[in-house]
Amino acid sequence: MKLATIAAATMLPLAASAQAGAGAIINGVPWYDDRDSVVSAHGANIVADGGRYYMFGENKTDSANTFTGFSCYSSANLVDWKFERIALKTQAGGRLGPGRVGERPKVMRCPKTGEYVMLMHSDDLRYKDPCVAYATSDSINGEYTFRGPLLYKGKPIRKWDIGSFVDDDGQAYLLVHHGYIYRLAPDFHSADSCLTAGVKGAGESPAMFKHDGTYYWLSSHTTSWERNDNMYHTSKSLSGPWQLQGPFCPEGSLTHNSQTTYVLPLTIEGRQVPMFMGDRWSFPKQHSAATYVWMPITMENGRMSIPELWQAWNPQTGRQADIGMHPVGRRWASDAVGDTMSVAFSGCRVGLKGTLGPDCGYALVRVTDGQGRTVQSQTVDFYAKKASTGLRFVSRRLPEGRYTLTVTVTGFRPNWTDKSKTVYGSRGTFVRIDDVVVMD
Repeated sequence: MKLATIAAATMLPLAASAQAGAGAIINGVPWYDDRDSVVSAHGANIVADGGRYYMFGENKTDSANTFTGFSCYSSANLVDWKFERIALKTQAGGRLGPGRVGERPKVMRCPKTGEYVMLMHSDDLRYKDPCVAYATSDSINGEYTFRGPLLYKGKPIRKWDIGSFVDDDGQAYLLVHHGYIYRLAPDFHSADSCLTAGVKGAGESPAMFKHDGTYYWLSSHTTSWERNDNMYHTSKSLSGPWQLQGPFCPEGSLTHNSQTTYVLPLTIEGRQVPMFMGDRWSFPKQHSAATYVWMPITMENGRMSIPELWQAWNPQTGRQADIGMHPVGRRWASDAVGDTMSVAFSGCRVGLKGTLGPDCGYALVRVTDGQGRTVQSQTVDFYAKKASTGLRFVSRRLPEGRYTLTVTVTGFRPNWTDKSKTVYGSRGTFVRIDDVVVMD
């Protein structure tokens, strides 16, 4: 059903100008690395090392939930990412061999050995063979060697969603779903004690940070890749007692349509500011269409919150950023397979504002040059259980020129089942565009 159409040749000339959005993290849109490829690093963590940030995450596919390696990217500013390598490759066999699952890599530098240790969750495709495993490297951006299960009392830790935390004294901890905390041995190659064996109300996708002497434990409810109102616990000691505090985003926002994966401590203008890192999963198009939500956490009177989602913000200042958007289009919506909307524009970067919703699906977004050649093609996910509006796509920066943006309804939608065969995802294939913007 087509609801509206848009003029096929709306033009807005833009002269070359300063990049108003340079240095800004833009939430909820695909990011691109130095190769102009989509940044694929979900379930990630970030390590600051040698004046750069190194991000490790799941290198997803658009076909199946199988392990194809863990990515390593680096950045000087948390905005512009360089692809370093696939840090840990698919193994010939075993726990990370073909047809296996590998998730939530967490890298830490061991102060005793100087070695970099990567923790991860390995499993089979039915999620019936969970195990915490580890790999090591002599350099942070080197190729990691898979070492096998992480042992506690001589046995593998047979758990799934994991996180990591390094305390002020350099001691490292493995976090596990539902409130387990294991202290790592001095070489990080095993766990030597279990501080908590379950925390009431704690969920999956664990993350932790420390602020003013209090520990904050973040986790999500168990709804597979579907978003929910993530929650947090607090304690003065890692061994507890832990107190459930409730959601840290506005109730019903479903954590601004994301799931927590890590908290990165930042120093912003002399203040310690924890940065929330969340994933917007998009099964099955996890590689091309899944995006990220990163936000500074507000700390006040011992409580944490992310009261609103900023479309863009500067990690150097911790403030919202002006990304120089110039409207050129008007509203359009359709769920008719193959239906298209086209807008001609002049400039170097174009964006799409749109509305996510529970009846929405995937769009194919293409940018072509004056000769009709495709210079960018991108799958964009318009599904969300909780409706929200904002930027859905921002093109990579192109040479200044005349281009055409085309949006096509694919007829495909994100759908999946969990271990209990509960069906999640969209009930429709709508694509809803609120505006087309040319960006500085």
